[in-house]
Amino acid sequence: MAREYMRIMVVDDEQNYRDVLKMILTAKGYDVDTAGNGQEALDLLEKAAYDVVISDLKMPVMDGYALLQQIRQRQYDTEVIILTAFGTIEKAVETMKAGAYTYVTKGNDPEELLIELEKIGEVRRISRDNRMLREKMVGDYMLESRNDRVNQMMRLAERAAASDSNILILGESGSGKEVLASFIHSKSSRARENFMELNCQSISESILESELFGHEKGAFTGADKRRIGYFESSDGGTLFLDEIGGISLNLQSKLLRAIENKKIYRLGSSNQISVDFRLITATNQDLKRDMEEGLFRTDLFYRISTIVLEIPPLRQRREDIPLFIDYFMKKFGYEMKKENVRMAPEVRQVLENYDYPGNIRELKNLIERLLVLSDRGEIRPEYLPMDMAKYLPDGAGRMEERPVDFAGSLKEYRAQAEKAYIRQLIEEHPDDMNRVAEILSISRRQLFNKLVEYGLK
Repeated sequence: MAREYMRIMVVDDEQNYRDVLKMILTAKGYDVDTAGNGQEALDLLEKAAYDVVISDLKMPVMDGYALLQQIRQRQYDTEVIILTAFGTIEKAVETMKAGAYTYVTKGNDPEELLIELEKIGEVRRISRDNRMLREKMVGDYMLESRNDRVNQMMRLAERAAASDSNILILGESGSGKEVLASFIHSKSSRARENFMELNCQSISESILESELFGHEKGAFTGADKRRIGYFESSDGGTLFLDEIGGISLNLQSKLLRAIENKKIYRLGSSNQISVDFRLITATNQDLKRDMEEGLFRTDLFYRISTIVLEIPPLRQRREDIPLFIDYFMKKFGYEMKKENVRMAPEVRQVLENYDYPGNIRELKNLIERLLVLSDRGEIRPEYLPMDMAKYLPDGAGRMEERPVDFAGSLKEYRAQAEKAYIRQLIEEHPDDMNRVAEILSISRRQLFNKLVEYGLK
């Protein structure tokens, strides 16, 4: 079984000790950063997510106990292991009562620490698997269909999942390509390993290459540490490359070699690394047209398209729209504690007859918006977006001032409305976070914090 990929921070005021510990952990395949005290560690935690913080107990500026308290107070999804000397074990026990995962005595065999990290990795893997299962029950996974074409595709997908063949998923933006890829992974023999998902059009080519292959420290300007790429992180599992149609010919050739040989080189390294992954790709572009125009390599196309699955747009499977409406009503109703909200018949009529150029994603976001705005247990016509309100019957949709009936605090209501608005802006500007931040009149960092807070991609 492949090791659970984890990002670790070592916090210790003794530079030699943290450098040695970093060397040991890096040799075991972990991605490791270091900090000299608790405040430096918090600064790093503000910028990136870490699975484990290994912290010395006694340090200047901010000690390990204060750091632990801050991590728990800020609700970071991070386990904390405390390093302690023999004379401070009693204090270390107190840290466990305050939420530390465990403590390890400094100077002992490092194998003790490695065993604890293995335990954390296994727990986080199980937690991830359980989270994926919950998402399939109450999340974005709704694979039921009344459409013959979709059901035929799903049967083919389930058979394809039993193999290790490369799969290409075609479909418009928002049609559910990532959901289908995740379903295939869940039905495969690799289901207990990582499912790594990367949108190839959301980042620049130079960053994309580093994300895929990883890099060594010093490989390029700004590469101040080694980074494990998506190929390595998906070892034993599934790598899903979304929107593959937009990558450059140069990167296509490197991707082809990695797929054919299952061997890669990190940027800045001459050491060959073997990787075992199942590849699923997706695009909303016409790759055959791109091949004719010389924009996409023919050999790469045939390498990634052993099995091709095409998801029809929502407007071509209209019989499924009522299913999605009911599904998202249940999902968001449960999350918002609005499980008995009634939808006005004229609103449902508009929803069922609309064409949804943004496909399932647009319908999902629309239902979330309507539930956020609903009052007195009812979704009324005036809550439809302006471009949809014109489809209402004459006389429907006149706004009345009525008190909002929401089973929660004003803060909770505002948070739900804010989440829905930010999600809408991200859908409108998926590749321009600067524009989203500008519209919201906040900084990029504040926007990033909001994305983390609300669990938005």
